[in-house]
Amino acid sequence: MSAVTVYGVVVLVFMMGMYALERRHRRYIAAFAVGCALSSSYGFISGAWPFGAVEAVWCLVALRRYVTSRPEPVAAAEAVGPEQPSGPSSAP
Repeated sequence: MSAVTVYGVVVLVFMMGMYALERRHRRYIAAFAVGCALSSSYGFISGAWPFGAVEAVWCLVALRRYVTSRPEPVAAAEAVGPEQPSGPSSAP
């Protein structure tokens, strides 16, 4: 197995993993775009230029989706931290 083949397998597994996780957080959309760029480079390195061109287009689509996606709001409890008692304690 050549180094180019190993590279291709690794980047394609990464890209598909990030695609599967996209709905969890918008950072996975950005990671998917990186995976598409890496798989595009694999396509051009391996001589499969149509694959490289299609993956470059998918990279641009994913970057646009990342830019236009809304950041997820942080819940108020997460932003403030654990709830602290505000008055005198009822503990002895």
